[in-house]
Amino acid sequence: MYNVKCLNKISSVGLDRFGANYTCGEDVENPEAILVRSASMHEMELPSNLLAIARAGAGVNNIPLDKCSEAGICVFNTPGANANAVKELVIAGLLLASRKIVSGIEWAKSLKGKGAEVGKLVEKGKSQFVGPEISGKRLGVIGLGAIGILVANAAKSLGMEVYGYDPYLSVDAAWGLSRSTKHAQTLDEIYANCDYITVHVPLTPDTKEMINAESIAKMQDHVRILNFARGDLVNSADLLKALADGKVASYVTDFPTDEMLGVEGVVAVPHLGASTPESEDNCARMAADELKDYLENGNILHSVNLPNVSMPRDPAFSRICIIHRNVPNTISLLAGKLAEFGINIENMQSKSRKDYAYTLLDVTGDLNGNAAKIEEFPDIIKVRVI
Repeated sequence: MYNVKCLNKISSVGLDRFGANYTCGEDVENPEAILVRSASMHEMELPSNLLAIARAGAGVNNIPLDKCSEAGICVFNTPGANANAVKELVIAGLLLASRKIVSGIEWAKSLKGKGAEVGKLVEKGKSQFVGPEISGKRLGVIGLGAIGILVANAAKSLGMEVYGYDPYLSVDAAWGLSRSTKHAQTLDEIYANCDYITVHVPLTPDTKEMINAESIAKMQDHVRILNFARGDLVNSADLLKALADGKVASYVTDFPTDEMLGVEGVVAVPHLGASTPESEDNCARMAADELKDYLENGNILHSVNLPNVSMPRDPAFSRICIIHRNVPNTISLLAGKLAEFGINIENMQSKSRKDYAYTLLDVTGDLNGNAAKIEEFPDIIKVRVI
């Protein structure tokens, strides 16, 4: 029996993936797994028996990754599960960046009560909200992950000329990208050529405030910038100055801040990127499946702090799951000690990710409690027998 604690309301589509061997809910105590969306876990005391955390979404800024890694807790996210929802909002953002739709709607509301004069007033005042079409314009997509690729392909179908930049573009991602997308070799190529720029990269020390005075200066005059990834990718003060100077024509963001609200040229969307029932269902379903496979089989897919490792299960073998530090000679020490215990390794998978590694061992022989002794080895963080 496994206990799964929900820190946020999780779609029933995901919770229904758990069977009779699971107890799920917000009031669950001593959980082996946690499902979370936006709740912050940085101040939370992690239960001693906690094995895994699954974030029903892509960003994991609300989870203390270093603390989890040190405790041998696997952290998952759900990349791509909300990609279509975000893509659709980005396409809406392109139109909002071009045509002054939001301010036009607000102005139209001010005509309430004008009676028969409304039609004439609309025709007289509509010119102040004129904006360009997106067809034929150049869009720069920074980051060609699950969302960036969908945005690039959709923009191309709308008649835009698309430039894409991603030095870490995977083979699988490349297969899904339209061949007509121009491959930008540098960010400067995006900045110099594009009328619109949309950012789809994770927030890291390297990407924080990547849109700043220096990068904006390299962009075309009257550029339109979209940020549906993370608010801190943009230096707000530099962006506001560029708007005031006319260098940036508009900024559409899914991450409102106090200084951005009410500024002319800013369209601040209240973090609606993944706020669709379909997206919430997809994220919950993927998160639940990740947790189940890890708890029941020890397999890791879409972890953000440990390497992805998986093996098919053979009921004839016992499985040992080992989280350890990525240091030389660990595997050979494990194999030697298991041999001393009379335990034979039938199958093995082991991979590392920066400072940590994960090893799956399918074994025969009488474990007889000896597996617990492995945890006493230097550099071994957590051992689990399934």
